[in-house]
Amino acid sequence: MTFKLDGPVLEGAVVRLEPLAHRHRPDLAAAAEENRDSYDFTWVPRAEEVERYIDEQLGRAATGRLAPYAQVERASGRAVGVTAFWEPRLWPEQDRLCAVEVGFTWLAASAQGTGVNTEAKLLLFRHAFEEWGVSRVDLKTDARNGRSRAAIEKAGARFEGVLRNWSKSWAPGEDGRLRDSAMFSVVVEEWPQCRAALERRLAVVPHPAPGPQTSPGRPPTPAVPASDRTA
Repeated sequence: MTFKLDGPVLEGAVVRLEPLAHRHRPDLAAAAEENRDSYDFTWVPRAEEVERYIDEQLGRAATGRLAPYAQVERASGRAVGVTAFWEPRLWPEQDRLCAVEVGFTWLAASAQGTGVNTEAKLLLFRHAFEEWGVSRVDLKTDARNGRSRAAIEKAGARFEGVLRNWSKSWAPGEDGRLRDSAMFSVVVEEWPQCRAALERRLAVVPHPAPGPQTSPGRPPTPAVPASDRTA
């Protein structure tokens, strides 16, 4: 396979998705130390682990199977979380995508429920369907993670079932165990309706004036209790 995932900057009104880089480390370290109550089934690095986390994501990106992003909140200019395209699948005997997964997603507590996650999904889905021409976008989460499953469904993805012992568990105390994964997708025939629904949801979100274009090294914002779980 010569195809390599290479995600460009994706610009929205609420969030800008920038290819993940070490300049995002200070902001992500602060974001990761906000209220962590919503991370029961999602691995989110501690502040001191963020540099290694970025190294690992960039290592995966070098294989061509991952395109990691920092989610930069436009109002503050801060990186408030991450997301990614990954697990590309090609048409048989072609160097062209037929499907890709959206995953590796987490958000700071203060960015949850603000429209960042909704617009990030819109930007990622739109690029996958309209630029890469995929037929399917995959999403999955721990089958026990009810709030994450609800957030994925709110983003317009359809539940397809649970695959047992499918991937590594990130739940506390479950090192070395596998989790059941709830599988979701959006297929190309559903994309117009999904896009319209996401745009309607964003239409009611206030759009503050954008902040700086880059965000390294600014002081952290106060922690805010989590109001929604990211997909």
